[in-house]
Amino acid sequence: MFTNPVLNQIGEKYGKSAAQVNLRFLIQSDVVVIPKSTHKERMEENFDLFDFQLTNDEMKQLKVLDLGHSQFIDHYAPDVAEIFVGAGKM
Repeated sequence: MFTNPVLNQIGEKYGKSAAQVNLRFLIQSDVVVIPKSTHKERMEENFDLFDFQLTNDEMKQLKVLDLGHSQFIDHYAPDVAEIFVGAGKM
């Protein structure tokens, strides 16, 4: 995801990383974002989102990138669901 050329192009315009552009997109889409990192540099980067705003055209460009599912974990896959169900029994 963070190697996506659209994210990187928009990031270059604002001097931001692809991750920051992605987080900004979510914030402007009224999605509650809770970024997680154990690295100080990334934590600081995650907060450095409020000195720029994506244009309507940029928001449209990013909206079409939505695959309709997570690229990190498939919450609908039975084997993944079993992990979460099993975690509650610990």
